[in-house]
Amino acid sequence: MKTLNKIPTGKIERTSSLLKAGAKVGVNYLKYYGNKITKDEEEARKILHEDNAADIYDSLKELKGSALKVAQMLSMEKNILPVEYVEKFSLSQFSVPPLSGALVKKTFRKYFGKNPEDIFDEFSAESVNAASIGQVHTAKKDGKKLAVKIQYPGVRESISSDLKMVKPIAMKMFNIKQEGSESYFQEVEDKLFEETDYNLELKRSQHFAEECSHLPNVKFPHYYPEYSSEKIITMDWMSGIHFSEFTKKQNSQDDLNKIGQTLWDFYMYQMHILKKVHADPHPGNFLISENNELLVIDFGCIKEIPEDFYIPYFELAKEENLKNPEIFREKLFTLEILRAEDSEKEKEFFAKLFYELLELFTRPFNQEKFDFSDESFFQEIADLGQKYAKVSDMKGMNTNRGSRHFIYLNRTFFGLYNMMHDLKAKDVAINHFKNFIISK
Repeated sequence: MKTLNKIPTGKIERTSSLLKAGAKVGVNYLKYYGNKITKDEEEARKILHEDNAADIYDSLKELKGSALKVAQMLSMEKNILPVEYVEKFSLSQFSVPPLSGALVKKTFRKYFGKNPEDIFDEFSAESVNAASIGQVHTAKKDGKKLAVKIQYPGVRESISSDLKMVKPIAMKMFNIKQEGSESYFQEVEDKLFEETDYNLELKRSQHFAEECSHLPNVKFPHYYPEYSSEKIITMDWMSGIHFSEFTKKQNSQDDLNKIGQTLWDFYMYQMHILKKVHADPHPGNFLISENNELLVIDFGCIKEIPEDFYIPYFELAKEENLKNPEIFREKLFTLEILRAEDSEKEKEFFAKLFYELLELFTRPFNQEKFDFSDESFFQEIADLGQKYAKVSDMKGMNTNRGSRHFIYLNRTFFGLYNMMHDLKAKDVAINHFKNFIISK
């Protein structure tokens, strides 16, 4: 893969790159209308989606940063986008053009006053992994193999302007109204700023590694503050294969169940005990060791869960509360899903919609054990998404619903459920994490 000697950082440069992609999309639609004459509708539309996904992704991967991060987030939304987009955008998890060696050295000189080869005993000139915000190089120091994550230049500075470019697309895609949407976009912007602060990530990584070190079968790297900075993080190299590679192999059901239970316990412990959660559960952030241990290698995106949101959120996960109309409606108001100014039609419509959503998504929490290999459960999720995407009643309604805290917590559950389904994990004990609570 070619390396990049420069990343567009100016607003005009980045906007023009997306405009070029837009022009290509226009040409693709012309081809689509031509293909409809010689091919059937399904085949013509498949070609259109493939061409559009490729052109948009090619533009985003050159921009890197928050523009590419949005593609990565969308790749997890398997029930919203056509499969061609999901497949192409999922490459943003660990397959994008890396920075050139010259840019890497420039970053080291800026923060350490030295080239990387003057700091480490060995340093790989080529990256071994390149994603949306940074890339990873291998290094050695005092006999230890290390992973050195380097942030792309200009990523932090372009967050606000990138989101302004992406905002109209997102609003159209998810039927978001301008009025009242500011808190949602602010939440995303704040999280992206946090993800580009490697000093913060280092502290959080050390905190999570310490707090979760006693959980069985999950491992974390050791971090090295002396070789880390605002744009560089150095940690132990963790040997394993990417989560997505593991799920494609022929594994025994016992091994799949073991990893599935480990992943579930890790997330439930964070959610219910730490009240803060690794809010980026995509396969690129996890490895599986040769001993079938879960290796967590990235803590860039953390969502803290305030108590006044946590309590009503998980109270709604209880079946008895869902089925009690009075309690159910009260919690919907607390979580800002229903509002006092809503019309009776809106209250009735969104109460019904969220009942169906919550009854489905909270089903695992109301069972002792859950089978995440159950295709019918995930088909129900897909069908429900398609059903409400086509409902004409939503036109003209304000669909900005729920507290801003929903954005990353829902994203966490979407990602977690998808990973559990990729594993085809069975007999996952839902409250098993309670065995690892440490009294302090």
